[in-house]
Amino acid sequence: MDVTEFQQWIKDYYETRGWSELDIFIRIGFLAEETGEVARAIRSLEIGRDRPDEREESYTKNKQELTEELGDVLGNLIIIANKYEIPLEEVFQAHKEKLSNRYDG
Repeated sequence: MDVTEFQQWIKDYYETRGWSELDIFIRIGFLAEETGEVARAIRSLEIGRDRPDEREESYTKNKQELTEELGDVLGNLIIIANKYEIPLEEVFQAHKEKLSNRYDG
């Protein structure tokens, strides 16, 4: 599945469930929450979990959790892009140009 197909799939999936109708500030809150979950997943991969109520998982399981959490972040980013009718290809290109102009002179 290419990025355009995935962006459309997310749009359809979230619309079917009524999730894309949420206020944009609620969506930003979800994005922040999911970003925290990415940080927690990376912590598990890099230094493990040290709370007594959490059990140690394998590297493979922790990596799978990170993959899923990155997907949640991506889903929220796509919903935000869709709200403002911004194709992901445009996001990719704008970011590439911004970095190239900033660092490649």
